[in-house]
Amino acid sequence: KTKYSKLIFRKSDTVPEELHRVVQEGFLTLRKHDCFFQDLVRIKGKDFVTPVSRILIGNPGCTYKYLNTRLFTVPWPTEGYEIKYCSPQIHDACKALIKLNDYLHIEAVQALQRQNSSEAKETKDTVVIDREQNFDTSIKEKGSVLKDQSSCYVSEDDYTSLKNRTSFNLTLLNYMDPLQMLYLKQEPYFGMGNMAVSWHHDENLVARSTVAVYSYSCEGSAVEESNEQNLKGRDPAVWHVGLKVAWDIETPGLAIPLHQGDCYLMLDDLNMTHQHCVLAGFLPRFSSTHRVADCSRGTLEYIFSQCELALQNLQTDSDSMALSLKSLEAAVVKQVEETHNEVEFEWLRQFWFQGKRYLKCTDWWLEPMARLEEFWRKMEVMTSLALCEVGKEDQTVEQRNETISGLLLVLTERQKLRKEWTAR
Repeated sequence: KTKYSKLIFRKSDTVPEELHRVVQEGFLTLRKHDCFFQDLVRIKGKDFVTPVSRILIGNPGCTYKYLNTRLFTVPWPTEGYEIKYCSPQIHDACKALIKLNDYLHIEAVQALQRQNSSEAKETKDTVVIDREQNFDTSIKEKGSVLKDQSSCYVSEDDYTSLKNRTSFNLTLLNYMDPLQMLYLKQEPYFGMGNMAVSWHHDENLVARSTVAVYSYSCEGSAVEESNEQNLKGRDPAVWHVGLKVAWDIETPGLAIPLHQGDCYLMLDDLNMTHQHCVLAGFLPRFSSTHRVADCSRGTLEYIFSQCELALQNLQTDSDSMALSLKSLEAAVVKQVEETHNEVEFEWLRQFWFQGKRYLKCTDWWLEPMARLEEFWRKMEVMTSLALCEVGKEDQTVEQRNETISGLLLVLTERQKLRKEWTAR
């Protein structure tokens, strides 16, 4: 209660049966179609393949970056988007995950409201929250669950903040079979045993946003649980989530057993104040980890708008059709070249170095990637034009020096990153 109060645990029997069924079928479908992939991530300048296999599913055009690797969502069925899936089963799996997403969103809002309400009671505030809400609320009623609390008043700001911090825009699915792993690290501080995922904070999330996790370990075998009564610590056959206070090994760590269909929520700032790890059991396990990814620079909408802004500096002569730059102002040239780098290294190279794998689910990303490549080609032309102009004599020395120093920085970075990516 004192150190882990923002961790909320939900046993599987609190989740609707039908939701369990479609989500678990969805996991197995994605596994059957080989849609889980190990990622090549970069830690302290070195590349590693993750022991856990993953797939990102979420809002169309959204991405999620962790450990210098950008993952691109397999879009879940969304109104207004035409998404062709490789099979109807993959469509159904993605649809099941959006249902789970909606369910966990409502759970997260209610858990935060309860927490706010009990904190308010402690400070003798008069706010009372009505928690008797139907868990199985349909998507259409989602808004009303948040707003129409008959016996309470939630201010507009609180409502918006709650909504922003719980509106999960994607889920990172994980799969791991511990028996396929030759070596698993031991948990170093509390003797918790084999770790599937080491201690970490989830990154690239909206500040103080909730992370909600649904766990499904393929149970039902004799190794599921050891019955030895004298077992010290956790049962090594069962998967657990471990938590600890960040940068603190004096406060006892926490290991919570995860059975088929259990869920947990890391509310508010828990992901920042604490670290978590995943402790491996004996059997294969899936998890769906729902997040509010910080997409301020991670959506197609964002990168397209940056490209369009950059290309405003390119003009075509109506007679000769020759291309030229409208402005040679140092700030304008530098901004264009920075966008050029962003498109190449944060999008095109990130996508293509492991992007073909998404074709097992959908070809949705091919068209936007082709469009980004087209933008990139035009920006390559703009770089050449800027270099040509800088070589001409009709600028003052100061102007030229300013433009050159801005260009040189970005081009040096480009050269360095191209070498790095070639090596990757």
